[in-house]
Amino acid sequence: MLLLAVSGSAQTTAASNSDSATFDPDGTAHIIRVVPMPSTVGPEAQQWLKEIEQESPQSKDLADIRAGTDAWRKKDSAEALRLYPVKVEEKNIAGVRTDIITPLDMPATNKNRVLINLHGGGFISDSGSLIEGIPIASLAKIKVVSVYYRLAPENPFPAAVDDVVAVYKELLKSYQPRSIGIFGTSAGAILTGEVVVKFKQLGLPLPAALGMFSTLADFSRPSDSQQLFSLNGFTANLAPQTSDRPHDENYVGKTDPKDPVLSPLFADLHGFPPSLLVTSTRDLLLSNTSIFHRALLDAKCEAHLVVFEALPHAFWYHFQLPETKEALQIMANFFDEKLGK
Repeated sequence: MLLLAVSGSAQTTAASNSDSATFDPDGTAHIIRVVPMPSTVGPEAQQWLKEIEQESPQSKDLADIRAGTDAWRKKDSAEALRLYPVKVEEKNIAGVRTDIITPLDMPATNKNRVLINLHGGGFISDSGSLIEGIPIASLAKIKVVSVYYRLAPENPFPAAVDDVVAVYKELLKSYQPRSIGIFGTSAGAILTGEVVVKFKQLGLPLPAALGMFSTLADFSRPSDSQQLFSLNGFTANLAPQTSDRPHDENYVGKTDPKDPVLSPLFADLHGFPPSLLVTSTRDLLLSNTSIFHRALLDAKCEAHLVVFEALPHAFWYHFQLPETKEALQIMANFFDEKLGK
């Protein structure tokens, strides 16, 4: 059982076992809630939720963050490769480093199809290039090009967008746009939406399908779920958002937060490719993902939203969970259905 106290924008451990809620005139909520361990997820997920409640605060030093991320990324990438055997080959495409992830048993009908993966990591590190690309390549039996775009703060927006555009243009020389898909998690999901707006501005043909797995399309204001959850859901490491600064100054830099490429919510979304959006009820980007889904529907686009129960941000990085297997299969099935052959 987790006892959660939320007062305005701060989260602490409460000493009382009773629920309460009071509200300021401006609508700020002061809330104490007892949140039992959910019985709606399996034992593996329950065990993980117990473990991450007591996570240590993340270092604010960029070098420490990258070192820590690199360490667990290498470990989890090896686990991904063990569970989903594929061939991985590093290749430079249009001056950008990529990994070419090829299924071991790709059918002939899929040789003209390709997926572009844009990894997560808050735009400041690589948290999941192979972790994301390997399972989808194996399950969908489609080649994945994982892009190592330039990172902030050394290279703020639009450097990452420019790198993906360069790779996409090069792939268009070998693949039909109807046979190309793009997907990513977190920062990579955000970047997926951004690059499609840029493609439209440049007059490039659009890909056949998009996977935006825990995304954000508006850097100009915080969302409700960002005030409730940390990266690992209900933990003490909450970093509340404020309305007077963008969500990620490292990435946004000096760009107007309402720039339509940076924040696709302010772009013309008509004609966006069929999109799959995935999130979960303890995801700090739950609100942002659902807001963008509604915007796509409002623009008459085909958009599918899948929300998993009780799990935090990017839970599909954790291969011990049955819910991860389910999520990955949903993602792979979507691309297999939407990409032309």
